[in-house]
Amino acid sequence: MTDRLRRWLTPVVVAAALVGVFLLVRDQGAEAARAFARADAVPLLAASVLANVAGLVLAVHAWRVLIPGDHPVRGLLAAKIYFLGQLSKYVPGRVWGVLTHIAHGRAAGVPGARMTSAYVLSLALTLLTGAAVGLAAAPAALPGHWYWLCPPVLVFLAGVVRPAIITRPVTWLTALARRPVDPPPDTAVRRAVLLALASWAASGLHLWFLLLAIGAPPWSGLGAAVGGFALATAVSSLAVIVPDGWGVRELTLTAALATVLPGGLAAAAALASRLVCVLAELGSSAAVLTWSRIRDVRDGTPPVRTNGTTATAGTPGTPVHEFAGVPHAHPHALILPIGENARVHP
Repeated sequence: MTDRLRRWLTPVVVAAALVGVFLLVRDQGAEAARAFARADAVPLLAASVLANVAGLVLAVHAWRVLIPGDHPVRGLLAAKIYFLGQLSKYVPGRVWGVLTHIAHGRAAGVPGARMTSAYVLSLALTLLTGAAVGLAAAPAALPGHWYWLCPPVLVFLAGVVRPAIITRPVTWLTALARRPVDPPPDTAVRRAVLLALASWAASGLHLWFLLLAIGAPPWSGLGAAVGGFALATAVSSLAVIVPDGWGVRELTLTAALATVLPGGLAAAAALASRLVCVLAELGSSAAVLTWSRIRDVRDGTPPVRTNGTTATAGTPGTPVHEFAGVPHAHPHALILPIGENARVHP
């Protein structure tokens, strides 16, 4: 896709999706706003934000365990790298997330190739587990036909038992792209899968609390919320021309929630979900980066620069494009064309 076509197509797709959501929400938007503004909805809204933050914390651990070898990327440092990569999805361009991971991992003594491997494998596991959790929305959409869920569930369980089923396609594709990745041990992949599932479940609960605030049935709404959020996020991650899946996620989520809510209320819940996610992401990122900065100042650690070079105490700056072990390569050669909105987390 040419840059010129992309510049035109991206705003057109986003605008069309947002217009579609607006047409759905215009009749019942006021009703949804009144429901969210009630005093008894405040605890549910607070629980929604906290659930999304919990999902982000679990996502940090799901990514971290995929970094091979003994390394210092844990605790506050892991959260800092992760949330800096998280913020990069709001910046135009498709490489900033992986470059951020590489730069800060390198500053901590982790080779760029390992950080790249963890990034790519984490994206693959995020999509796989998101699709698996998305099956939870199926009973509400197709009541009485749950048996068709058995084949995909069995395939997923086989991948957990034998992680090579998951990692081999990824390593094969990256080898074709001449950017091979080294899969971590099977135990690390299993831990990452379980943590990613927990992350999707926690993140999906934020939408369930929103549905409760808007008056959805509690138990049928639970599957639609958790499964619908995972499925919509995974689908929107594949929309490479739309930053962070704006519009695409809302339309997909509205369709999933329409099984338990009228269309207008479903669209309102999808929009509220986006606001909660942005608030949780930006708030968590600000808290982690502020805490990290305070620690650096207190300990006398020089900050790491990511605007093309990075430096640690006592070492000269190293060009970012050399971190992955590909000297003098263009930065765009470091990453597969997954898309600027690709996530390393739910």
